[in-house]
Amino acid sequence: MAQRRAKLDELVASGVEAYPHAFPRTAPITALVERFSPMASEALETERPVVRAAGRIVGLRTFGKANFLVLSDGRSRLQVYVRRDSVDDASFAVFSHLDLGDHIGVAGRIFRTKTNELTIWAEHVELLAKGLVPLPEKWHGLTDVETRYRQRYLDLAVNPESRQVFETRAAIVRTIRRFLDARGFLEVETPMMQAIAGGALARPFVTHHNALDLDLYLRIAPELYLKRLVVGGMERVYEINRNFRNEGISTQHNPEFTMLEFYEAYAEYGHLMTMTEELVGAIVEATGGAVERPFAGHQISFAPPFRRLSLRQAAADAATTRLRAADPNAAVVTEADLRDRTRAAAVAHALGLDVAAAHGAGRIATTIFEALWETELVQPTFVYDFPTEVSPLAKQRADDPDTVERFELYAGGFEVANGFSELNDPVEQRRRFEAQLAERAAGDSEAHQMDEDYVRALEYGLPPTAGEGIGIDRLVMLFTDSASIRDVILFPLMRPRSTSAVDADEPADAG
Repeated sequence: MAQRRAKLDELVASGVEAYPHAFPRTAPITALVERFSPMASEALETERPVVRAAGRIVGLRTFGKANFLVLSDGRSRLQVYVRRDSVDDASFAVFSHLDLGDHIGVAGRIFRTKTNELTIWAEHVELLAKGLVPLPEKWHGLTDVETRYRQRYLDLAVNPESRQVFETRAAIVRTIRRFLDARGFLEVETPMMQAIAGGALARPFVTHHNALDLDLYLRIAPELYLKRLVVGGMERVYEINRNFRNEGISTQHNPEFTMLEFYEAYAEYGHLMTMTEELVGAIVEATGGAVERPFAGHQISFAPPFRRLSLRQAAADAATTRLRAADPNAAVVTEADLRDRTRAAAVAHALGLDVAAAHGAGRIATTIFEALWETELVQPTFVYDFPTEVSPLAKQRADDPDTVERFELYAGGFEVANGFSELNDPVEQRRRFEAQLAERAAGDSEAHQMDEDYVRALEYGLPPTAGEGIGIDRLVMLFTDSASIRDVILFPLMRPRSTSAVDADEPADAG
């Protein structure tokens, strides 16, 4: 670093501008490579195209009078040939003070070397920014993985595959917007600071508005605001939103994350399952077209239709298999068992699962399902028909008041999407909120609060509506074969370095 600073000081002392304001380019390096790569050496010698290029030095070889460096724009690389007798004195002085990691601008003609390497024969070299800290050559081990997250700019500078992840992420988001826009959905924005943390069961972050002397919550979901818009006549709405949940950090959880939520009037949850398969198909096409993708050592097929499992029946089947593995004479667990609080608690106890006194049969059945099934759902699978107890905003089945029309999409062993037919009966919604308040009073910090204005909105009339939330970060994980959610978030939340654990994959809090 001392040598680099000394080189910069020498250049400044000689009159070189250390950090110029701009460098007009013919095109980015990637575009130059794409344009001239098909041309043979003879064609380049005939045409002698002159270009201006700029980028970061990622390779440097000096041989006295004839020298080579390699420029990168983060996607492609292009070699530069610098001869002492082909550039002016100022340019060669700049070149002699360059290091790996510096940003430079180059002007010259495109040609091919004797080894057929596409190259710029430099006539002018200009310093654009001095790299005062050397770039790492490569990453080794867990400590450097943590550094990748803390200093993403370094990760992007030296790891092209990291940039590819975020380019794929951008392609997925663009595809989602095109898909919904083409179907008549309107993109909207809803508040990120809310007086009531609603729309999901989660622990919120608290902030304070000084001028109003008002405590507010960072939103855990935009759901209740989006449904207010449907009440107001916006029949198809969506938001790609940042949510904040004050919970644990793991390979699948980050306190700040991105979700898509969309709502369609006059639809129900079965329609959304089909629509989700179509959306995933559009993402497949936009990210290479291969229906089968590698993820965590598996080959995941996104070919529709996706597998479908009823939650209680799947939980009962898995419980029976697990219990009979330990005792071949164990009784078959039935769906009816998981609808009875006493019998469901007994099954959970036999499986070694803890059950809180306030949890009813529906919560226990969901706990059993999550414990026995979640990591097994590698191929895309819709889990549907959830207990009413764990779904305070979903509409009950007409033939079964203990079950709501809700589904979750699993893939890769984790939940990717959650959708349901929306509860639009204000009386029943108030009853659900009051039941949640009772759970909150019993110690459940994630239980939903009462939202009087939302109930009032329902009293004006919410038409039959279906809504869904899709985790963008987890979706990107699946399509980029990324092991951790931190790999697909540019700047994930990290502990301060002074107290940070080395392990980047800390366990999530319960829930």
